[in-house]
Amino acid sequence: MAINENTQDIQDDLGGDGLETRVYELGFHLDPELAQEDVKKAYQAVRDRISAMGTIVAEGEPTKIPLAYTISRMETTGRRDFDTAFFCWIAYETNGQGHEDIATMARENTQIVRFLDVRTSKEAAQHSAEMQEIFAQAAAAAAAEAYEDDASEAPAAEAAEPAREEAA
Repeated sequence: MAINENTQDIQDDLGGDGLETRVYELGFHLDPELAQEDVKKAYQAVRDRISAMGTIVAEGEPTKIPLAYTISRMETTGRRDFDTAFFCWIAYETNGQGHEDIATMARENTQIVRFLDVRTSKEAAQHSAEMQEIFAQAAAAAAAEAYEDDASEAPAAEAAEPAREEAA
């Protein structure tokens, strides 16, 4: 009896008979040692694979972030530790087989350090995209303000130095 219940849970996760479409979100960390152009290529390859299997609902392009904890991974050359990574996410709609293919692709992609693939809704994915845009605008505004503050302090500091030289 428990086996049938577990089988039903698995079928539900795959979209019932595998033909029903559902919305998923793939969040993943790309290798931080990739060159900027390689990061874009790796992200685009994942995006292309997902769009071939379904429809992209929302996405967040790669952003280099510090990780909350060190991720260690064994590779052929030995253990590698990651303290930063390029974080990306793509929300997509597909059927059960498409979802399984995307998860398999993420597991096999050596440029992906770690990933999480969860079921979500279109509304939640679109809200995440809106919030990411708001945070990006706020960060840009803060950076511009900090730049303006630094620029306005520079002439004052330069004016103070000649006064000190004259006093000496």
